[in-house]
Amino acid sequence: MARFRTFESDPDLRRMQSAANVADLRLIARRRLPRGVFDYVDGAAEDEITYRRNSSDYHNWEFVPSVLRDVTHIDTSTTLLGRPLPMPVVLAPTGFTRIVDPGGELPVARSAARHDIPYALSTLGTRSIEEVADAGAGGRNWFQVYVWKDRELVRNMIERAAACGYEALVITVDLAVPGRRERDVRNGMTLPPKLGLDMLIDGMRRPSWTWRFLTAEPITFSNVVGLTDHDGSSAVALASLITDQFDASLSWSDIEWFRSVWDGPIIIKGIQSVADARRAVEHGVDAIAVSNHGGRQLEGSPTPIGLIEPIAQEIGDEAEIICDGGVRRGSDILKALALGARAVMVGRAYLYGLGAGGEKGVDWVLDFLAGTMRSTMALAGVRSVGEVGRDLVRRRP
Repeated sequence: MARFRTFESDPDLRRMQSAANVADLRLIARRRLPRGVFDYVDGAAEDEITYRRNSSDYHNWEFVPSVLRDVTHIDTSTTLLGRPLPMPVVLAPTGFTRIVDPGGELPVARSAARHDIPYALSTLGTRSIEEVADAGAGGRNWFQVYVWKDRELVRNMIERAAACGYEALVITVDLAVPGRRERDVRNGMTLPPKLGLDMLIDGMRRPSWTWRFLTAEPITFSNVVGLTDHDGSSAVALASLITDQFDASLSWSDIEWFRSVWDGPIIIKGIQSVADARRAVEHGVDAIAVSNHGGRQLEGSPTPIGLIEPIAQEIGDEAEIICDGGVRRGSDILKALALGARAVMVGRAYLYGLGAGGEKGVDWVLDFLAGTMRSTMALAGVRSVGEVGRDLVRRRP
């Protein structure tokens, strides 16, 4: 006898009922967000070829499954930076999160804490170090820093992160200058968004986002509000932070300065060559995030999944490797681990979830990644992360 499906009263959950994967959440977020906002999240540098390859290059690898193995119990847990992790996933730092959802980084931190996985707060976050620490209380918070010219400003943020119990420092090194993101150019996108005629027209089609944007407090770089330059002037102007503060003179010697002001683990994010992975190890970092910034910086840069194996062969266990880019399914995670990664970072995936269903959307993405990782392991005949080895995957002919 046919029965009606139970009505879901929660509008966020109801909106996501038909989603089967992260790509479906992306489409829901695209419908809910103004074009300029969605394109800021979804877009990348120039022709966006690198961005697309970040995901498609996972298809260059196929599994070599083992059968007739008892896969009744599947264990996705591992360790990262010496601490247990229920699944090998880290939520990557993303700036300006409040343009997607009024809560910004806070619902992301809460979801990460519930799933007991690390969340890296961006320097350009729209919620402060202290707010995120409170929201993700009991969780594993990391703090991501850019190398700015004003090192005292950077020191101040690092000291605040230490005082709030942040676990690790993530130094992003692939943004000496901003990449050319041409969707933003076409849309005339500004940060924070400004309501011009085109934005008002688009907002009429998305009244929920527009109402929340208009009624929420102004979007700011919360981590630098109230700080001042050495001459006493304000240091919080959006334009100056983007155009004036990023330090193009960044070099390996700067890593020594970070070590002098931070006692915990240091991760370098933005490694894109075997040679730089070796240099990072020589400078004593604890982990490297192999990353091309989601394809948002240098068009034509190598994809992370394509670099994991040669970097793992070069540095061995001298530092842990995090694969940052293009992960959309649990099978992607397993391929990265088989090639030598300790964990993966996801960014756009959870932003799609946040745009589609707020905090529940972030939960959906993390549950989806965990579930599809378990099912892929079972189908491949792998019962634990410890059993994942290089023989699990082979390059497609």
